[in-house]
Amino acid sequence: MTNAHDAGARPGRALLLLLPVQAVLVAALGLLVTGPLAHHWPLSAEDDVNRALADGRAPSATSLTDWLSLVADTQTVIGLTLLCVLGLLLVPRAPRWWEAGFLAVSVAAQSAVFLLVTLVVNRDRPDVPHLDGAPPTSSFPSGHVGASAALYGGLAVLAARHLRGVWRNLVVGLLLLVPLAVAFSRLYRGMHHPSDVVVGLLNGACTLLVVGAALLPDARKGGAEPEPAAPGTRRAVVVRHPHACDDGTAARVRTVLRRHGYAEQRWTDTTPEDPSGGLAPHLTGADADPAGPAEPVGPVGPVDLVVVCGGDGTVRACADLVAGTGIPLAIVPCGTGNLLARNLGLPVEPVAALREALSGRAVGLDVGRIRGDGLAPTRFAVMAGAGFDAAMVRDASPRLKERLGWAAYVLSAARHLRDPRMRLSIRLDGGTPLERRARMVVIGNVGSLQGGLPLLPEARPDSGRLEVVLLDPRGVTGWLAAAGYLASRAPGRSRASGTRERTAAHGALEYFGATRVDLRFARPQPRELDGDVLPAGTRLTAEVEPGVLRVCLPAPTRIGAQAVSGKDGKEVAEHGHRDARTAAR
Repeated sequence: MTNAHDAGARPGRALLLLLPVQAVLVAALGLLVTGPLAHHWPLSAEDDVNRALADGRAPSATSLTDWLSLVADTQTVIGLTLLCVLGLLLVPRAPRWWEAGFLAVSVAAQSAVFLLVTLVVNRDRPDVPHLDGAPPTSSFPSGHVGASAALYGGLAVLAARHLRGVWRNLVVGLLLLVPLAVAFSRLYRGMHHPSDVVVGLLNGACTLLVVGAALLPDARKGGAEPEPAAPGTRRAVVVRHPHACDDGTAARVRTVLRRHGYAEQRWTDTTPEDPSGGLAPHLTGADADPAGPAEPVGPVGPVDLVVVCGGDGTVRACADLVAGTGIPLAIVPCGTGNLLARNLGLPVEPVAALREALSGRAVGLDVGRIRGDGLAPTRFAVMAGAGFDAAMVRDASPRLKERLGWAAYVLSAARHLRDPRMRLSIRLDGGTPLERRARMVVIGNVGSLQGGLPLLPEARPDSGRLEVVLLDPRGVTGWLAAAGYLASRAPGRSRASGTRERTAAHGALEYFGATRVDLRFARPQPRELDGDVLPAGTRLTAEVEPGVLRVCLPAPTRIGAQAVSGKDGKEVAEHGHRDARTAAR
């Protein structure tokens, strides 16, 4: 779940957990090199290579390798890394936070892996004259080579993202030559065996791969130039969460919209009191006073596109107003969870998501309409819930959410694992109420949580129905059974549409499907809607509105296991109505 006013985060950060695995693998390789494989070819020929290089030393080559050693020593690498990181952060109007983090983390992580390996693997330097002072670390792997691969290879990655044409090839090629030249210099100067520098290159390259995948998702798409401008002038309203969507992202969004023909843009910022950013007047052109970031142009008359730069809460607030108007909605995922964007298959990089969406078409999707005691009727696009889920969202620390992203919800959830079960009744499509006890109830228009965890495996936003799950684990074994069942479900697997209810994980999970869901609680329960906390209450009623929200999605678009098709979403909407009638019967 995500709150609309959470700061943006990159979900791939969990990939950083692969770095300890990398350290273990490099250490294991080192033990093989210094142990069972030491006397087998090609390792057995390494001493000959070192002696041949030492015998062939010349003054000019010695001077060159002396300079290369300086380029890759610890002080130089640290100093250059700090200068590059500061440069990225001080870019006027568009600080590159994630790129700066990528470079800093890559260099630091490579060094950490190197130091950990040297604690396990103890290999002497080659038995030839050394041209540099030997540091008190193992010869395996080469720290100079690994550091140069992380720093200069990282700079090559960033150059490839931003440069074009011949300059891109030239700069990237020169940067990638530096680690190779450093590797040769370490052999020439008698400081390492050939296998030391090879594994040093691998260590640096693998670190870049892991950290890049974690902190620079969809880097190639995110850095590409948008397509040429579409002919004509169209009008767009951009609703921006000011904390989740930074100025750099906003500038790139503005450029992409212009390239797609949206020359007239009205920007408006959300507030805690108004998560839709005062969108309603803009939909009809009632308010022609431009506002928002620099260079806005206030459109007069109905708009052609609404762009939402924020998390699920911001998207929900805007979708509530846009649904049924026929105006397409484009999502720029900048929140903590971005569950709707993930379930729709959009890229996690904000500008790449917008670019692909505008290159596709508008598809009609379902929304849920919900009401209850103390709640004004409103719509949701992701999930609504009560009990454990809502308490977790309510009590998550804002400070931890800013620092840890969606992981802060995990810490909050741990506090509520032993909360008492709630008594509730559930009525599906006006049928007989079913009495239940549960720790949590969730009504979903889509099914997957962060990390692709399929809480509602059958939920699809074009099915014309809502899916419901009751979570009622008993003790530790119940929680483990529920977690194991969800982890084993493949997103997109669906049962026959006529199936109304079923249980799983030894009764810890119970599933239902309907077009209308009425919930009654014996006592007031915490409630949430698309990650936003609602006042506690005793009633929730949710109904599906098939195909009323037009969302711009890449073409061809796939949701779950089936393709979403239909001109302007009409076939999707008709399919949703058929499913709704089938479910009602």
